[in-house]
Amino acid sequence: MSQSQVKNPLHGITLEQVVTQLADHYGWDALGAKIAINCFKSDPSVKSSLKFLRKTAWAREKVEALYIKTFSDKSVLNADASGASNLWTSGAFKKN
Repeated sequence: MSQSQVKNPLHGITLEQVVTQLADHYGWDALGAKIAINCFKSDPSVKSSLKFLRKTAWAREKVEALYIKTFSDKSVLNADASGASNLWTSGAFKKN
């Protein structure tokens, strides 16, 4: 494993996980307010967001930056697909 991946806080986390967790945490309306892109504002869905974000690097960078800022707990960021259920028990999705 390269050093760059060891230091990458999103290593092992799919874009689908990022979008889903942000939408669950903020809701589509608030997510659209935080990042002003139409895939979050106009008839939002995970599928349409993924399609847009995979083609648009600047938007993906904004979404990834918000994810890192929101879930800065390293145990949450380093969860892999098999440990995704740990996100719920870690407190990352506590309602305010």
